[in-house]
Amino acid sequence: MTEILDTDVAVLGAGLSGLTAARDLVRAGLRVTVIEARDRLGGRVCNESLDDSGQIVEVGGQWVGPGQHRVAALIDDLGLSTFPTHDDGRHLVWFGGRLRSYAGRIPRIGPLTIADVGLAQQRLERLARTVPLDRPWDALRAAELDAQTFAQWIRRTCRTDGGRRFFDVVCAAVWATDAANVSLLHVLFYVHSAGGLDELLDTAGGAQQDRIVGGTQLLAEGLGDRIGREHILLAEPVRRVAWDDAGAALHTDSRVVRARRAILTGPPAMLGRLAYDPPLPAERDLLTQRVPNGAVIKCMAVYERPFWRDQGLSGQAASDEGPVQVVFDNTPPSGAPGVLLGFLEGPHAVALSSATADERRAVIVDAFTRLFGPQAAAPTRYIEKDWTAEEWTRGCYGGHLPPGVWTQFGPALARPVGPLHWAGSETGTHWSGYIDGAVESGERAAAEVVAALR
Repeated sequence: MTEILDTDVAVLGAGLSGLTAARDLVRAGLRVTVIEARDRLGGRVCNESLDDSGQIVEVGGQWVGPGQHRVAALIDDLGLSTFPTHDDGRHLVWFGGRLRSYAGRIPRIGPLTIADVGLAQQRLERLARTVPLDRPWDALRAAELDAQTFAQWIRRTCRTDGGRRFFDVVCAAVWATDAANVSLLHVLFYVHSAGGLDELLDTAGGAQQDRIVGGTQLLAEGLGDRIGREHILLAEPVRRVAWDDAGAALHTDSRVVRARRAILTGPPAMLGRLAYDPPLPAERDLLTQRVPNGAVIKCMAVYERPFWRDQGLSGQAASDEGPVQVVFDNTPPSGAPGVLLGFLEGPHAVALSSATADERRAVIVDAFTRLFGPQAAAPTRYIEKDWTAEEWTRGCYGGHLPPGVWTQFGPALARPVGPLHWAGSETGTHWSGYIDGAVESGERAAAEVVAALR
Protein backbone atom coordinates (compact mmCIF):
# COMPACT_ATOMS: atom_id res chain seq x y z
CA MET A 1 0.00 0.00 0.00
CA THR A 2 1.37 3.42 -0.98
CA GLU A 3 2.16 5.68 1.94
CA ILE A 4 1.06 9.30 1.62
CA LEU A 5 3.03 12.04 3.38
CA ASP A 6 1.82 15.64 3.57
CA THR A 7 4.23 18.53 4.04
CA ASP A 8 4.57 22.20 3.20
CA VAL A 9 7.53 21.83 0.85
CA ALA A 10 9.01 18.75 -0.82
CA VAL A 11 12.67 18.99 -1.84
CA LEU A 12 13.93 16.53 -4.42
CA GLY A 13 17.63 15.86 -3.92
CA ALA A 14 19.89 15.82 -0.86
CA GLY A 15 22.83 17.49 -2.55
CA LEU A 16 24.06 20.83 -1.27
CA SER A 17 21.46 22.86 -3.16
CA GLY A 18 18.55 20.80 -1.84
CA LEU A 19 19.86 20.63 1.70
CA THR A 20 20.58 24.38 1.77
CA ALA A 21 17.05 25.09 0.58
CA ALA A 22 15.59 22.72 3.19
CA ARG A 23 17.64 24.35 5.97
CA ASP A 24 16.33 27.80 5.05
CA LEU A 25 12.75 26.55 4.82
CA VAL A 26 12.98 24.93 8.26
CA ARG A 27 14.33 28.22 9.62
CA ALA A 28 11.27 29.93 8.11
CA GLY A 29 9.02 27.61 10.12
CA LEU A 30 7.85 25.41 7.25
CA ARG A 31 7.46 21.65 7.26
CA VAL A 32 9.93 20.10 4.83
CA THR A 33 10.53 16.63 3.43
CA VAL A 34 13.73 15.95 1.48
CA ILE A 35 13.63 12.99 -0.92
CA GLU A 36 16.91 11.49 -2.18
CA ALA A 37 17.49 8.63 -4.62
CA ARG A 38 20.90 7.74 -3.19
CA ASP A 39 21.45 6.03 0.14
CA ARG A 40 23.60 8.96 1.32
CA LEU A 41 23.61 12.74 1.57
CA GLY A 42 25.76 14.92 -0.65
CA GLY A 43 24.85 14.42 -4.29
CA ARG A 44 27.94 15.39 -6.25
CA VAL A 45 30.10 15.61 -3.11
CA CYS A 46 31.19 12.28 -1.67
CA ASN A 47 33.90 11.14 0.75
CA GLU A 48 35.87 7.90 0.43
CA SER A 49 37.73 6.31 3.35
CA LEU A 50 41.47 6.37 2.84
CA ASP A 51 42.65 4.18 5.71
CA ASP A 52 41.68 2.83 9.12
CA SER A 53 42.60 6.12 10.83
CA GLY A 54 39.49 7.88 9.55
CA GLN A 55 41.29 9.90 6.88
CA ILE A 56 39.40 10.45 3.65
CA VAL A 57 39.68 11.68 0.11
CA GLU A 58 36.85 13.25 -1.83
CA VAL A 59 35.74 11.37 -4.92
CA GLY A 60 33.37 14.21 -5.84
CA GLY A 61 33.56 17.99 -5.58
CA GLN A 62 36.20 19.01 -3.09
CA TRP A 63 37.63 22.53 -3.42
CA VAL A 64 36.64 25.94 -2.11
CA GLY A 65 38.35 29.22 -2.86
CA PRO A 66 38.41 32.99 -2.40
CA GLY A 67 35.24 34.84 -3.34
CA GLN A 68 33.05 31.84 -2.60
CA HIS A 69 31.31 33.64 0.25
CA ARG A 70 28.27 31.41 0.61
CA VAL A 71 30.15 28.17 1.09
CA ALA A 72 32.61 29.98 3.36
CA ALA A 73 29.69 31.09 5.53
CA LEU A 74 28.35 27.53 5.56
CA ILE A 75 31.73 26.16 6.64
CA ASP A 76 31.80 28.64 9.51
CA ASP A 77 28.19 27.95 10.46
CA LEU A 78 28.84 24.21 10.69
CA GLY A 79 32.05 24.66 12.67
CA LEU A 80 34.25 23.12 9.97
CA SER A 81 37.74 24.17 8.93
CA THR A 82 39.84 24.19 5.79
CA PHE A 83 43.44 23.48 4.85
CA PRO A 84 45.33 24.61 1.75
CA THR A 85 45.78 22.40 -1.27
CA HIS A 86 49.48 21.54 -1.42
CA ASP A 87 51.04 24.19 -3.64
CA ASP A 88 54.68 24.34 -2.51
CA GLY A 89 57.42 23.39 -4.95
CA ARG A 90 57.78 23.33 -8.70
CA HIS A 91 54.88 22.38 -10.94
CA LEU A 92 55.16 20.13 -13.98
CA VAL A 93 53.86 20.67 -17.49
CA TRP A 94 53.95 18.21 -20.38
CA PHE A 95 53.55 20.36 -23.47
CA GLY A 96 54.51 19.73 -27.06
CA GLY A 97 55.98 16.35 -26.19
CA ARG A 98 58.36 17.68 -23.51
CA LEU A 99 58.26 17.60 -19.70
CA ARG A 100 59.25 20.83 -17.95
CA SER A 101 59.10 22.11 -14.39
CA TYR A 102 58.39 25.68 -13.38
CA ALA A 103 57.78 27.87 -10.36
CA GLY A 104 55.01 30.44 -10.03
CA ARG A 105 51.83 30.71 -12.07
CA ILE A 106 53.10 30.74 -15.64
CA PRO A 107 54.13 27.39 -17.15
CA ARG A 108 57.17 27.09 -19.40
CA ILE A 109 55.39 26.57 -22.70
CA GLY A 110 57.37 29.02 -24.83
CA PRO A 111 57.31 32.84 -25.02
CA LEU A 112 55.17 33.02 -28.17
CA THR A 113 52.59 30.65 -26.71
CA ILE A 114 52.54 32.52 -23.39
CA ALA A 115 52.02 35.84 -25.17
CA ASP A 116 49.30 34.32 -27.33
CA VAL A 117 47.49 32.88 -24.30
CA GLY A 118 47.76 36.17 -22.42
CA LEU A 119 46.22 38.21 -25.22
CA ALA A 120 43.46 35.66 -25.78
CA GLN A 121 42.68 35.60 -22.06
CA GLN A 122 42.38 39.39 -22.00
CA ARG A 123 39.89 39.27 -24.86
CA LEU A 124 37.92 36.47 -23.25
CA GLU A 125 37.64 38.26 -19.90
CA ARG A 126 36.77 41.58 -21.53
CA LEU A 127 33.89 39.88 -23.36
CA ALA A 128 32.89 37.97 -20.21
CA ARG A 129 32.35 41.20 -18.27
CA THR A 130 29.64 42.21 -20.77
CA VAL A 131 27.47 39.18 -19.89
CA PRO A 132 24.83 39.87 -17.19
CA LEU A 133 25.03 37.05 -14.66
CA ASP A 134 21.28 37.06 -14.01
CA ARG A 135 20.29 37.33 -17.68
CA PRO A 136 23.05 36.04 -20.00
CA TRP A 137 20.58 35.97 -22.89
CA ASP A 138 20.39 39.78 -22.70
CA ALA A 139 24.12 40.29 -23.20
CA LEU A 140 25.25 42.65 -25.92
CA ARG A 141 25.61 40.52 -29.08
CA ALA A 142 24.14 37.55 -27.17
CA ALA A 143 22.79 35.86 -30.30
CA GLU A 144 26.14 36.17 -32.06
CA LEU A 145 28.09 34.87 -29.06
CA ASP A 146 25.66 32.01 -28.48
CA ALA A 147 25.73 30.93 -32.12
CA GLN A 148 29.39 29.91 -31.97
CA THR A 149 31.30 27.29 -30.05
CA PHE A 150 34.24 27.87 -27.76
CA ALA A 151 36.31 25.87 -30.26
CA GLN A 152 35.50 28.33 -33.04
CA TRP A 153 36.57 31.23 -30.85
CA ILE A 154 39.81 29.46 -29.89
CA ARG A 155 40.73 28.76 -33.52
CA ARG A 156 39.90 32.31 -34.58
CA THR A 157 41.58 34.09 -31.65
CA CYS A 158 44.75 32.11 -30.89
CA ARG A 159 47.66 32.59 -33.27
CA THR A 160 49.77 29.65 -32.14
CA ASP A 161 49.14 25.93 -32.02
CA GLY A 162 50.30 25.97 -28.40
CA GLY A 163 47.75 28.63 -27.51
CA ARG A 164 44.96 26.60 -29.06
CA ARG A 165 46.08 23.46 -27.19
CA PHE A 166 46.17 25.44 -23.93
CA PHE A 167 42.54 26.51 -24.21
CA ASP A 168 41.50 23.00 -25.26
CA VAL A 169 42.97 21.73 -21.97
CA VAL A 170 41.18 24.54 -20.10
CA CYS A 171 37.84 23.49 -21.58
CA ALA A 172 38.32 19.86 -20.57
CA ALA A 173 39.45 20.86 -17.07
CA VAL A 174 36.55 23.25 -16.40
CA TRP A 175 33.60 21.91 -18.41
CA ALA A 176 34.69 18.28 -18.86
CA THR A 177 33.87 18.28 -22.54
CA ASP A 178 35.34 19.22 -25.89
CA ALA A 179 35.41 22.90 -26.80
CA ALA A 180 33.28 22.13 -29.84
CA ASN A 181 30.38 21.25 -27.53
CA VAL A 182 30.15 24.48 -25.51
CA SER A 183 28.61 27.81 -26.46
CA LEU A 184 30.97 30.77 -26.32
CA LEU A 185 28.26 32.67 -24.43
CA HIS A 186 28.22 29.93 -21.81
CA VAL A 187 32.00 30.11 -21.41
CA LEU A 188 31.79 33.90 -21.01
CA PHE A 189 29.02 33.59 -18.41
CA TYR A 190 31.04 31.00 -16.49
CA VAL A 191 34.23 33.09 -16.52
CA HIS A 192 32.31 36.17 -15.34
CA SER A 193 30.52 34.07 -12.72
CA ALA A 194 33.88 33.15 -11.15
CA GLY A 195 35.47 36.58 -11.54
CA GLY A 196 37.98 35.62 -14.22
CA LEU A 197 39.82 32.77 -15.89
CA ASP A 198 42.64 32.75 -13.34
CA GLU A 199 40.08 32.33 -10.58
CA LEU A 200 38.81 29.20 -12.33
CA LEU A 201 42.24 27.70 -12.95
CA ASP A 202 44.50 28.73 -10.07
CA THR A 203 45.24 26.88 -6.86
CA ALA A 204 46.44 29.66 -4.51
CA GLY A 205 44.01 32.51 -5.05
CA GLY A 206 41.72 30.38 -7.19
CA ALA A 207 38.99 27.78 -7.12
CA GLN A 208 41.36 24.99 -6.04
CA GLN A 209 42.90 26.86 -3.09
CA ASP A 210 41.45 25.01 -0.09
CA ARG A 211 39.95 21.73 1.05
CA ILE A 212 37.67 21.00 3.99
CA VAL A 213 39.17 19.03 6.86
CA GLY A 214 37.20 15.78 6.89
CA GLY A 215 35.95 16.27 3.33
CA THR A 216 33.20 18.21 1.60
CA GLN A 217 30.57 15.61 2.41
CA LEU A 218 30.66 16.98 5.96
CA LEU A 219 28.82 20.01 4.56
CA ALA A 220 25.92 17.75 3.60
CA GLU A 221 26.04 15.82 6.86
CA GLY A 222 25.97 19.03 8.87
CA LEU A 223 23.04 20.40 6.90
CA GLY A 224 21.23 17.10 7.36
CA ASP A 225 21.61 17.43 11.12
CA ARG A 226 20.26 20.99 11.01
CA ILE A 227 17.21 19.90 9.02
CA GLY A 228 16.58 16.79 11.10
CA ARG A 229 17.27 13.34 9.70
CA GLU A 230 13.65 12.32 10.30
CA HIS A 231 12.69 14.75 7.52
CA ILE A 232 15.03 13.15 4.95
CA LEU A 233 14.06 10.07 2.93
CA LEU A 234 17.07 8.21 1.49
CA ALA A 235 17.10 5.54 -1.23
CA GLU A 236 13.75 6.86 -2.50
CA PRO A 237 14.03 7.73 -6.21
CA VAL A 238 11.27 10.05 -7.40
CA ARG A 239 9.75 8.70 -10.60
CA ARG A 240 6.84 11.07 -11.25
CA VAL A 241 5.88 14.63 -10.38
CA ALA A 242 2.20 15.54 -10.50
CA TRP A 243 1.41 19.22 -10.16
CA ASP A 244 -1.37 21.78 -10.40
CA ASP A 245 -2.21 25.17 -8.94
CA ALA A 246 -2.81 23.63 -5.52
CA GLY A 247 0.64 22.03 -5.18
CA ALA A 248 2.73 19.05 -6.18
CA ALA A 249 2.91 15.33 -5.47
CA LEU A 250 6.26 13.53 -5.76
CA HIS A 251 5.84 9.80 -6.39
CA THR A 252 8.49 7.23 -5.39
CA ASP A 253 8.09 3.46 -5.61
CA SER A 254 6.58 3.29 -2.13
CA ARG A 255 5.41 6.81 -1.22
CA VAL A 256 3.67 9.92 -2.42
CA VAL A 257 4.87 13.16 -0.85
CA ARG A 258 2.25 15.87 -1.25
CA ALA A 259 3.30 19.49 -0.78
CA ARG A 260 2.15 23.04 -1.39
CA ARG A 261 5.44 23.70 -3.21
CA ALA A 262 8.31 21.58 -4.47
CA ILE A 263 11.96 22.38 -5.11
CA LEU A 264 13.57 20.07 -7.68
CA THR A 265 17.37 20.05 -7.63
CA GLY A 266 20.13 18.53 -9.70
CA PRO A 267 21.47 18.65 -13.25
CA PRO A 268 18.79 19.70 -15.77
CA ALA A 269 19.38 16.54 -17.80
CA MET A 270 18.48 14.36 -14.80
CA LEU A 271 15.38 16.41 -13.97
CA GLY A 272 14.28 15.96 -17.57
CA ARG A 273 14.12 12.18 -17.03
CA LEU A 274 11.25 12.48 -14.56
CA ALA A 275 7.65 11.99 -15.67
CA TYR A 276 5.58 15.15 -15.21
CA ASP A 277 1.80 15.25 -15.03
CA PRO A 278 0.82 17.45 -16.74
CA PRO A 279 3.89 17.77 -18.99
CA LEU A 280 6.13 20.74 -18.40
CA PRO A 281 5.84 23.79 -20.66
CA ALA A 282 7.72 23.34 -23.91
CA GLU A 283 10.44 25.87 -23.05
CA ARG A 284 11.40 24.04 -19.84
CA ASP A 285 11.12 20.59 -21.35
CA LEU A 286 13.21 21.50 -24.40
CA LEU A 287 15.82 23.08 -22.12
CA THR A 288 16.36 19.84 -20.20
CA GLN A 289 16.96 18.04 -23.50
CA ARG A 290 19.75 20.48 -24.38
CA VAL A 291 21.94 20.73 -21.24
CA PRO A 292 24.22 17.68 -21.24
CA ASN A 293 26.52 16.82 -18.37
CA GLY A 294 30.27 16.71 -18.73
CA ALA A 295 32.17 13.44 -18.46
CA VAL A 296 34.58 12.90 -15.55
CA ILE A 297 36.31 9.94 -13.93
CA LYS A 298 38.16 11.03 -10.81
CA CYS A 299 41.20 8.81 -10.15
CA MET A 300 43.69 8.63 -7.29
CA ALA A 301 46.85 6.63 -6.66
CA VAL A 302 47.85 6.22 -3.02
CA TYR A 303 51.50 5.92 -1.88
CA GLU A 304 53.11 5.43 1.51
CA ARG A 305 54.20 9.05 1.47
CA PRO A 306 54.15 12.01 -0.97
CA PHE A 307 57.55 11.22 -2.47
CA TRP A 308 57.29 14.05 -5.03
CA ARG A 309 57.60 16.59 -2.24
CA ASP A 310 61.09 15.23 -1.48
CA GLN A 311 61.99 16.17 -5.06
CA GLY A 312 60.80 19.75 -4.60
CA LEU A 313 57.64 19.15 -6.61
CA SER A 314 54.16 20.38 -5.73
CA GLY A 315 52.38 17.35 -7.16
CA GLN A 316 50.54 19.60 -9.61
CA ALA A 317 50.88 18.89 -13.31
CA ALA A 318 49.18 19.73 -16.59
CA SER A 319 49.48 18.07 -19.96
CA ASP A 320 48.30 18.88 -23.46
CA GLU A 321 48.15 15.14 -24.14
CA GLY A 322 45.65 12.72 -22.73
CA PRO A 323 44.29 10.86 -21.19
CA VAL A 324 45.30 12.58 -17.90
CA GLN A 325 45.62 16.33 -18.39
CA VAL A 326 45.35 17.73 -14.85
CA VAL A 327 47.00 16.36 -11.69
CA PHE A 328 46.97 17.52 -8.04
CA ASP A 329 48.53 16.48 -4.75
CA ASN A 330 45.50 15.18 -2.82
CA THR A 331 47.34 14.10 0.32
CA PRO A 332 45.34 14.50 3.56
CA PRO A 333 46.33 17.29 5.99
CA SER A 334 48.34 14.85 8.14
CA GLY A 335 50.87 14.54 5.30
CA ALA A 336 50.51 10.79 4.77
CA PRO A 337 49.75 8.68 2.91
CA GLY A 338 50.63 10.45 -0.31
CA VAL A 339 47.86 10.80 -2.86
CA LEU A 340 48.09 11.88 -6.49
CA LEU A 341 44.81 12.88 -8.10
CA GLY A 342 44.31 12.74 -11.85
CA PHE A 343 41.20 13.50 -13.88
CA LEU A 344 39.92 11.73 -16.96
CA GLU A 345 37.76 14.38 -18.56
CA GLY A 346 35.67 14.93 -21.65
CA PRO A 347 36.49 12.62 -24.56
CA HIS A 348 39.10 10.77 -22.49
CA ALA A 349 36.52 9.91 -19.82
CA VAL A 350 34.02 8.81 -22.46
CA ALA A 351 36.62 6.60 -24.15
CA LEU A 352 37.72 4.96 -20.89
CA SER A 353 34.31 4.61 -19.26
CA SER A 354 33.89 1.26 -21.04
CA ALA A 355 37.29 0.01 -19.78
CA THR A 356 37.66 -1.98 -16.57
CA ALA A 357 38.87 -0.37 -13.34
CA ASP A 358 42.14 -2.31 -13.68
CA GLU A 359 42.62 -0.97 -17.21
CA ARG A 360 41.99 2.58 -16.03
CA ARG A 361 44.38 2.04 -13.13
CA ALA A 362 47.11 1.07 -15.59
CA VAL A 363 46.45 4.19 -17.66
CA ILE A 364 46.54 6.47 -14.61
CA VAL A 365 49.70 4.93 -13.13
CA ASP A 366 51.43 5.13 -16.51
CA ALA A 367 50.58 8.84 -16.74
CA PHE A 368 51.81 9.52 -13.20
CA THR A 369 55.03 7.60 -13.91
CA ARG A 370 55.65 9.65 -17.04
CA LEU A 371 55.29 12.83 -14.99
CA PHE A 372 56.77 11.94 -11.59
CA GLY A 373 59.18 9.13 -12.34
CA PRO A 374 59.46 5.43 -11.43
CA GLN A 375 58.38 5.89 -7.80
CA ALA A 376 54.89 6.58 -9.08
CA ALA A 377 54.69 3.15 -10.72
CA ALA A 378 53.83 1.20 -7.55
CA PRO A 379 50.92 2.73 -5.62
CA THR A 380 49.61 0.85 -2.59
CA ARG A 381 46.00 1.54 -3.57
CA TYR A 382 43.92 2.90 -6.42
CA ILE A 383 40.65 4.83 -5.93
CA GLU A 384 38.28 6.03 -8.63
CA LYS A 385 34.78 7.40 -9.13
CA ASP A 386 33.27 7.22 -12.60
CA TRP A 387 30.64 9.95 -12.57
CA THR A 388 29.49 9.02 -16.05
CA ALA A 389 28.27 5.73 -14.57
CA GLU A 390 26.73 7.25 -11.44
CA GLU A 391 23.04 6.39 -11.79
CA TRP A 392 21.63 9.55 -10.24
CA THR A 393 24.11 12.00 -11.77
CA ARG A 394 25.22 10.60 -15.13
CA GLY A 395 28.16 12.92 -15.53
CA CYS A 396 29.99 15.79 -13.88
CA TYR A 397 31.09 18.39 -13.07
CA GLY A 398 27.76 19.76 -14.20
CA GLY A 399 25.60 20.62 -17.17
CA HIS A 400 27.00 22.87 -19.91
CA LEU A 401 25.03 24.83 -22.47
CA PRO A 402 25.76 24.18 -26.17
CA PRO A 403 25.23 26.87 -28.83
CA GLY A 404 21.77 28.40 -28.97
CA VAL A 405 20.55 27.21 -25.59
CA TRP A 406 21.10 30.36 -23.51
CA THR A 407 19.36 32.65 -26.00
CA GLN A 408 16.47 30.30 -26.81
CA PHE A 409 15.81 28.60 -23.47
CA GLY A 410 17.91 30.37 -20.82
CA PRO A 411 15.00 32.06 -18.98
CA ALA A 412 13.53 28.62 -18.23
CA LEU A 413 16.61 27.45 -16.32
CA ALA A 414 15.50 28.83 -12.95
CA ARG A 415 11.99 30.20 -13.60
CA PRO A 416 9.31 28.40 -11.52
CA VAL A 417 6.61 26.37 -13.23
CA GLY A 418 3.44 26.57 -11.14
CA PRO A 419 4.37 25.16 -7.71
CA LEU A 420 7.68 23.76 -9.01
CA HIS A 421 10.94 25.58 -8.29
CA TRP A 422 14.39 24.68 -9.66
CA ALA A 423 17.76 24.59 -7.93
CA GLY A 424 21.18 23.08 -8.53
CA SER A 425 24.63 24.46 -9.14
CA GLU A 426 23.82 25.01 -12.82
CA THR A 427 21.27 27.66 -11.80
CA GLY A 428 23.73 29.65 -9.68
CA THR A 429 24.76 33.09 -10.91
CA HIS A 430 28.01 33.41 -8.92
CA TRP A 431 30.40 30.48 -9.10
CA SER A 432 27.92 28.61 -11.26
CA GLY A 433 28.83 24.93 -11.44
CA TYR A 434 30.70 24.99 -8.12
CA ILE A 435 29.73 24.21 -4.53
CA ASP A 436 29.19 27.92 -3.91
CA GLY A 437 26.77 28.08 -6.83
CA ALA A 438 24.85 25.12 -5.41
CA VAL A 439 24.49 26.85 -2.03
CA GLU A 440 23.37 30.07 -3.75
CA SER A 441 20.76 28.22 -5.78
CA GLY A 442 19.31 26.57 -2.68
CA GLU A 443 19.05 29.91 -0.89
CA ARG A 444 17.36 31.49 -3.91
CA ALA A 445 14.84 28.67 -4.36
CA ALA A 446 13.96 28.68 -0.66
CA ALA A 447 13.39 32.44 -0.76
CA GLU A 448 11.08 32.00 -3.76
CA VAL A 449 9.04 29.40 -1.91
CA VAL A 450 8.79 31.42 1.29
CA ALA A 451 7.62 34.46 -0.67
CA ALA A 452 5.04 32.40 -2.59
CA LEU A 453 3.60 30.75 0.51
CA ARG A 454 3.34 34.04 2.34
